[in-house]
Amino acid sequence: MILQVKEVSIRFGGLQALSDVSFELSPGEIMGLIGPNGAGKTTLFNVINGVYPPTSGEVVFRDEKITGLPSYEVARRGLARAHQVVRPLNDLTVRENVMVGACFGRERHSRGAAAAVAEQALAQVGLRDRAEQMAGNLNVAQKKRLELARALAAHPYLLLLDEVLAGLNPSEITEMVETGRRIRDEGITILMIEHVMQAVMSVSDRIIVLDYGQLIAGGKPEEVASNPQVIEAYLGDPEMTAKLMAE
Repeated sequence: MILQVKEVSIRFGGLQALSDVSFELSPGEIMGLIGPNGAGKTTLFNVINGVYPPTSGEVVFRDEKITGLPSYEVARRGLARAHQVVRPLNDLTVRENVMVGACFGRERHSRGAAAAVAEQALAQVGLRDRAEQMAGNLNVAQKKRLELARALAAHPYLLLLDEVLAGLNPSEITEMVETGRRIRDEGITILMIEHVMQAVMSVSDRIIVLDYGQLIAGGKPEEVASNPQVIEAYLGDPEMTAKLMAE
């Protein structure tokens, strides 16, 4: 297994944000993480990549316990993240933004080598022609791709994607889903938080579901979509769920 989350819990004062969450992720998988707003999805990402230490439990990445390591140490081990709220370095070019990922990722490239890595990452996400543009001038969809390119430049084994489809129109969503498939085909495992159900159902090999900080279901997309507990907690109308799976 490339990632093992073992009975992870975290409490913020009186709020129990995660309760005994456990799952495993195999190399080469795309796993979707879904659930209502406030279910603890981003908090789980924050525990996995070292933003928050868990109150209890452990995270094992590539057979190494990484529980409580700072984010930069987790990144150096080959775990990268694209954030939901995109904050590029607006005063740098697109290429320079991506070079940052190469310099502080798993291989910690020099500035010279990072430029070549950035070119490759920009090509992967379709932004090579924007390399000299200032990052602050990109539109929302382009900034999402820039965030993804910066994560890819770290040459991760595992990529955490936090709502990379949010704010995109249908054609942009389709393009980003295809980009995700290509990334997986190049050997990178993906764990993704997503609310665009049709997209996450179509691209994921397996899906896990959080509700009120607890893991309530997991399995193949069709199994999760037909789970009565998931329908009640998140998906809603069973007829609409069936329609979603048929599309």
